[in-house]
Amino acid sequence: KVEYMLVKFDHENKKVRLILCGEEVVQTLQDKGEKVNPNHPTLWRPEYGSYMIEGTPGQPYGGTMSEFNTVQDNMRKRRQEAASMLKENEAVCTVTSFPRLGCPGFTLPEYKPTPVEGGASKSLFFPDEAINKHPRFSTLTRNIRHRRGEKVVINVPIFKDKNTPSPFIEMFPNDDGEAARAAKPDYIYMDAMGFGMGNCCLQVTFQACSISEARYLYDQLATICPIVMALSAASPFYRGYVSDIDCRWGVISASVDDRTREERGLEPLKNNHYRISKSRYDSIDSYLSECGEKYNDIDLTIDKDIYEHLIKEGIDHLLAQHIAHLFIRDPLTLFEEKIHLDDANESDHFENIQSTNWQTMRFKPPPPNSDIGWRVEFRPMEVQLTDFENSAYVVFVVLLTRVILSYKLDFLIPLSKVDENMKVAQKRDAVRQGMFYFRKDICKGGNAVVDGCGSAQNGTGTDTEEYTLMSIDTIINGKEGVFPGLIPILNSYLENMEVDVDTRCTILNYLKLIKKRASGELMTVARWMREFIAQHPDYKQDSVITDEINYGLMWKCNQIAQGQAECPELLGVGFNKKQSGNKTDS
Repeated sequence: KVEYMLVKFDHENKKVRLILCGEEVVQTLQDKGEKVNPNHPTLWRPEYGSYMIEGTPGQPYGGTMSEFNTVQDNMRKRRQEAASMLKENEAVCTVTSFPRLGCPGFTLPEYKPTPVEGGASKSLFFPDEAINKHPRFSTLTRNIRHRRGEKVVINVPIFKDKNTPSPFIEMFPNDDGEAARAAKPDYIYMDAMGFGMGNCCLQVTFQACSISEARYLYDQLATICPIVMALSAASPFYRGYVSDIDCRWGVISASVDDRTREERGLEPLKNNHYRISKSRYDSIDSYLSECGEKYNDIDLTIDKDIYEHLIKEGIDHLLAQHIAHLFIRDPLTLFEEKIHLDDANESDHFENIQSTNWQTMRFKPPPPNSDIGWRVEFRPMEVQLTDFENSAYVVFVVLLTRVILSYKLDFLIPLSKVDENMKVAQKRDAVRQGMFYFRKDICKGGNAVVDGCGSAQNGTGTDTEEYTLMSIDTIINGKEGVFPGLIPILNSYLENMEVDVDTRCTILNYLKLIKKRASGELMTVARWMREFIAQHPDYKQDSVITDEINYGLMWKCNQIAQGQAECPELLGVGFNKKQSGNKTDS
């Protein structure tokens, strides 16, 4: 699943703005696509921002190796379909966060925020008109704020450049006092769900062959989430400022944090049942497979009644506590016609809670009366500028699942360490600077294929710790005597598979991108964007992204996405450039 932003370039005034027409675009795409032809290759859905759309393949990919060759084609098709809906100087962009989101006049048509109690977000910066018009989205926004008892608070550290004021403190003219209390010196303050959910991401769902395989994959991939998130880092700018983080994860987490002061531990429990340690958008809190149980070292808040009910009905402890943990949250939206349902045939009541627990991984039980099986969704990736990059990240993760299952790999470490990795992964330049806890011996009982591609230590138990701190380069590319590396393992898997030449070539190009991003030879999107801004003639080294700088950056992103501009430092030399055409030639 890829999320897109719709933008319009004003070449004369050197401005780029988000166009609030996502609802109409999705409607037209559906009318011309899936509603006419049930086998249409693309599906379109609304997203949180009125300037956003979400595209998925029309049908799931199959299980053969040659399917890897179709991922980029389908992404290209989606981009072209969406672009065909647009007018002159408009474009479809896969940018994780729009640098001037929440700055005056960032939308077309332009709306001023109305920070009034009756509105959805009451934001000083993000007008309600920028929220998708479907009632679900404004209701979510309003109910999160009401349940919390105040506006959401997002504080992102500012990047301290040569001329950035120190301390960096903003004044908010329309503030009723709430912003002044919530904002922190040296942080970029944001106050609305749109600052998080108005970003774009890249997500992949896998079908497993059984519930136990799904639980195993869920656990194994959970440890990979922070690594791939850091590798996909693409969001260094917020509300017109250069920040000191590279990933959006913590921003979204805060943007939908509906916990009350009591639940956050700021006041004694009186009206609420639980202290809750995380936002409902965060990393997972418990492993689901039996081999993961001993690594569940995070205190899990659960609804005891639900847990006991599930146990009584024959659900095992690990799955029961997972569900009982999801259900400590209140429903955020409920449509009147969905209150009285036949729970034997409909799962809306479950999905209502499940779909508003936004975690790094999602464990998806089969919908009732369908032939869909047990699925897991991998959710931490930031969206990249080009279809080539997005395909590379998707294929990398899918291949990893195949290798995990084929070689029975074990990446499990204590879940608290995965949480620490999540924090490190969001930091500026985490790919090159960060150190991540990772398991040393990933082959339970050894595996000839894996042992052959680097000297992984044998599990003789000489090490007191099963895991150690590694760089992303070591984790992905391996290091003699320390770790075999995920890409060498993928390569040896590919050598043992029947793969046609064309597909192998495609996959190797994708893996080369991941390999070089991990080693630092190629930049992440976040690092590339930072360098673009730093070198922009109008940039005053004050951490401010003006309209003109933003225009320059977004125009360059658009040209790269269309294959009209080379970007070897991001993509490597001579990468596959069969791209699409937006109607934006200036």
